[in-house]
Amino acid sequence: MTGSTGVARLLGDLAGIGRDRLRGGYSRFTYTRDDLLLREWFTAQAGQRSLDLETDRNGIVWAWRPGRDGSLADAVVTGSHLDSVPGGGAFDGPLGIASAFAAIDLLDERGLLGPAGPGGGRPLGVALFPEEEGSRFGLACLASRLMTGAISPDRARALTDADGVRYAQAAAAVGLDPGRLGPDDARLARIAAFVELHVEQGRGLVHSGYPVGVGTAVFGHGRWRITVDGEGNHAGTTPMSDRRDPLVAASAIVLAVRRLARAVDGARATVGRMTPVPGGTNVIASRVDLWLDVRHEDDQATADLVGRISAAAAELAAADGCTATVTEESASPGVRFDPGLTAEAAQVLGGVPRLPTGAGHDAGVLAPRVPATMLFVRNPTGVSHAPQEYAEDADCEAGARALADVLGHLLARPGN
Repeated sequence: MTGSTGVARLLGDLAGIGRDRLRGGYSRFTYTRDDLLLREWFTAQAGQRSLDLETDRNGIVWAWRPGRDGSLADAVVTGSHLDSVPGGGAFDGPLGIASAFAAIDLLDERGLLGPAGPGGGRPLGVALFPEEEGSRFGLACLASRLMTGAISPDRARALTDADGVRYAQAAAAVGLDPGRLGPDDARLARIAAFVELHVEQGRGLVHSGYPVGVGTAVFGHGRWRITVDGEGNHAGTTPMSDRRDPLVAASAIVLAVRRLARAVDGARATVGRMTPVPGGTNVIASRVDLWLDVRHEDDQATADLVGRISAAAAELAAADGCTATVTEESASPGVRFDPGLTAEAAQVLGGVPRLPTGAGHDAGVLAPRVPATMLFVRNPTGVSHAPQEYAEDADCEAGARALADVLGHLLARPGN
């Protein structure tokens, strides 16, 4: 089917929200003013399409076209997120939400929704997941983890942002009951299939000749905090020979992360944040915290690499008279998307490429509990989590049509 789906227009609605003048791109953090504006936009778009709205105990916003007699059972669901990394691009997250609304418009045009459609009134939902990036509270896919029981409510409530605000406080400020955070088995049981559309965060489709691909798996990944303790002192009065400078040790650790990761085929290891304490220009730091992200398709390879990095960190810190402590903050095993659902989606779309992803997604968190897969839209730059992230308008339109095709197929197939 050809023609405009309006994805570019929908994304344009969001262009002025959360711009980061310092970093470039967008900084849209969960439960901040910008996030609430994004939620208002989501609510308005749902209303224009006669979708029923509800916010669940974990802050996930659901927009429903209910099934026969108002049922939400045996539902086909799509969705994504609207929060971003600091200085992120315009497509990571928002493309999936905009495409979901555009796909609903196409399904309505095709007469596939409602009691008279081929699905016989099967419910269709759009889910908006908060804190997917983990940029405010440090743990990615927080809401979907809570929903599936992948994180304890107590741990989630105690998470803090850079200003010391606990997640429980932020959730309460937007009307959630922090005491009700946690697993939602009844809601998961409603979902017969979940399909998340996302801009590709790499170049797997660039030379394929296809604007859209189907996801097969999410690499295992985790985040670790490395704390290097040394001795704070005066920058002008402390001889170089007398220093126990944790920032020097931390810098050596960063270089070791790169060296060790390069020695493992397919590994990704990144130090994206480093914080010296107290952080003065004329002060030798007393402590440095750095955050390590490690990913690999093989979970054992991830664990082995983290072990080697931990050993190197201890050795390099000791060489500068410091100590290094490695603390796991999150770890997610690799996930294979539902092979039957993935094969169906690829077949519906004419045999498009199938590719794994090194990026985490809510679909990957849901996959162990519900049949789930993903669609990826071509990104000519291959850049993501940065302002240069991009997708051509024509490819975005193709993505929305592909999502509508897959959702329409799932709505029409026999229910469970």
